[in-house]
Formats: sequence, C-alpha cells, structure tokens
Amino acid sequence: MFGVLHIDILKHADLVAHITEITMAASLFITGLKLRLPLKSRSWRTGMRLAFPAMLLTVAAMTVLMHWIMGFDWPLALAFGAIVAPTDPVLASLISVNDARDDDALRVAISSEAGMNDGSALPLLVLALLLFNGESLNGAMLTHWTAKELLWAIGGGLLMGFTLGRLIGLMVTSLRSAHGDIAHNDFLALALIALSYSLAQWLGASGFLAAFAAGVGLRRAELRVFKRYRPDDMSEKERDLPAEALVNPNTRMDEQDNNMVKSVGLVVGDVLSFGDTIERLLAALMMVVLGATLAHHWNIYGVLLGLLLFVVVRPLAVWLVTIRAGIPVVQRLLIGWLGIRGIGSLNYIAFAWVHGMEGEQAELMVDMALTLVVSSIVIHGVTVTPLLNWRERRLEARQRNP
Repeated sequence: MFGVLHIDILKHADLVAHITEITMAASLFITGLKLRLPLKSRSWRTGMRLAFPAMLLTVAAMTVLMHWIMGFDWPLALAFGAIVAPTDPVLASLISVNDARDDDALRVAISSEAGMNDGSALPLLVLALLLFNGESLNGAMLTHWTAKELLWAIGGGLLMGFTLGRLIGLMVTSLRSAHGDIAHNDFLALALIALSYSLAQWLGASGFLAAFAAGVGLRRAELRVFKRYRPDDMSEKERDLPAEALVNPNTRMDEQDNNMVKSVGLVVGDVLSFGDTIERLLAALMMVVLGATLAHHWNIYGVLLGLLLFVVVRPLAVWLVTIRAGIPVVQRLLIGWLGIRGIGSLNYIAFAWVHGMEGEQAELMVDMALTLVVSSIVIHGVTVTPLLNWRERRLEARQRNP
C-alpha cells in the first residue's frame, strides 16, 4: 500500500508456479494421509460429488457470469471459472480433518473435495489455454484433450500416487521393524511428495492428484499393518485409534522391538509432524506474497463476482449435487458456504501465465481473480470459526436431548 514492497506474481510467474506447486503438493499429501475412513464411506462419495459435478457446475456458472457481466471472450471466461472454482486444500485447515481420528462428515467431505477437485478444474484451465492460444474446437482436439488431460491425468495420477504411497509405506515399516529405528522418517514426506508429483508430471498425469493419492496410499498401508499385526491384548479403545496415536515419538528409542504396529505408527507420525510444519511455513509465505501483490491487482469487480460465487453459485451447485444424498440440510448449507479459495488459484494463475495467457484483458481477469481470492480468505476466514462453533453446540444439544 505504501510502495515499500513490490511483488507482482505475473512478473515472477515461473517462481510463483513452482512455490505454489510445492505448497499444494505438500498440503494435498497431508490431507490424504489424515483421511482414515474406509474408501466406501459415504463421506468419500460426498467429496466426489463436490469435487466433480459440483465443480463443473461452478466453473460453468462463473464462466457464463464472466462472459455476461464483463463481456470477456469465452476462453478467458472459462479460464477465470477454472481459476476461482476450486476449494483450497492449503487454507482449509480450520474446516478440514484435524487428524486421522476425525471422522466428522462435514470435515471429511470438504477435505476429500479439496484433495480431488484439481482433477476437474485443471483440465478445464488447460482447455481454456488451448482455445486462447488459437486451437480450434473440433472433434480431434476434444478427443485428445479428453484422453490426455481428463482420463489419463485423473486416472494415472490417482493410480501412481496411491501405489507409491502404499508400497513405500509398507517397505519403510518393514525396514524399521526389522532393523530398529535406524533413522527418523521426517524426510519420507518430502520423498513421497516429490516422487509421486514428479513421476506423474513426467508421465503427463496430474501431479496434485498423485500427491493426494500418495497420502491416501500411505494411510492404507498403516491400516493394513494395523489390522494384520494388531496385538491380541490391545484394548477396545486402542483398536479404534490410528497407529500413530499408540506410540510416543519422544520415547522412540524404547520402541526397538519388532512390533509392526509401533513401527508404522512412528513412520506415519513422523511424516505427519514434518509435513504439517512444511505446509504451515509455505502457506504463511504465500499469504504474505498474496497480500503484497494485491496492491497491483485490486479490482472491485472481483469482489462482486466473489459475492456471486460465495452466496449464489457455490451453495446452489452443492445443493443440486447433494439432492437425495442423505446429507442433513444444515450440513449441505455449511458445505455450500465453507468453500475457501486460496493458493490453488494462485497456482492456476501462474500456470496460465507461463503457458501463454497474456494481454490487457488477461491481466484484468487476473486482477479480478486475485481480488476474489483475497475476498474469500477474509470473508470465509472471519465466518468459519463462529459457524463451526454454532454447529458444535447444535450437535451437543442434540446428543443431550435426542
């Protein structure tokens, strides 16, 4: 505001793209690792409804509004819709799952949505870039885009990430159990994130989905070890806890037996601790960057479009896709409101700029998108705690007076 610090993400799009990639990959991995519910759980299905059909409805609505209100060409309008539609996995910490013991339906649904919605939003941004750069919208182009950017990106990313997370989790647990605590497992988080993300990107799949699936895969490895090697003398209460809750990392030198459950608990506990720290540091850095760059990109129309997204488009999309899903009305309304935007949108902006989206109208679109993201951070950040506290009191009152 005072002209002391000048940061413009468009002038440093390559750097911003890489930093946001690292931040999102770390956050997605940790989000996947915290989701311990069975894959057949209804909360997972709700997350898929939000991440795919609801996301597509949101992108479509914001594209039409951008074209209608601002008069933008369809490729730029589609790019705007894809940039602002996804919920953010990094800044949703207050409404995402706290740890692997958290099975709250609202938190699991939003966490799984944030983990998967890049699979539906990023391909649409790629389509917008193809159209913006002069590609003709014909059958051959759509077939190639569907096969590569949609089916392979989603399916390949999920498969590679899940396989790596599960295999490496089982391998490290076996090594730790066989040879003792020869090393801490802190950097296993970085190794899995880097390996899953880079392998998926190298093969043309979604690196973000691969990072999320790697976390889910590592959690499946913990569940497999826990069920297969669980001691017979374990209490009923302990049987409901994740393996990392059964060990104390501060007394790890006393855990030198061949207990596979303790081994996987130390592995997962180290990964969660280190990953959470990295995620918070990177998120704080990106929030400083976003606040500083807003001085160059403020646009009042971004606030207007944001209000339409927060109050009309997102709640309506969530309501439509959750019809007959067996979800309570209050939970549907809260999910519709608590869809914070953040660092994911920054990554998409940098991605678009690196891949040829430029010009006066494109800069105006970026201004509105950045303003919308900041509006979301402020509005949702202020309202999330009172709303969740109200919901908690409501649930407690219902338990006391069923």
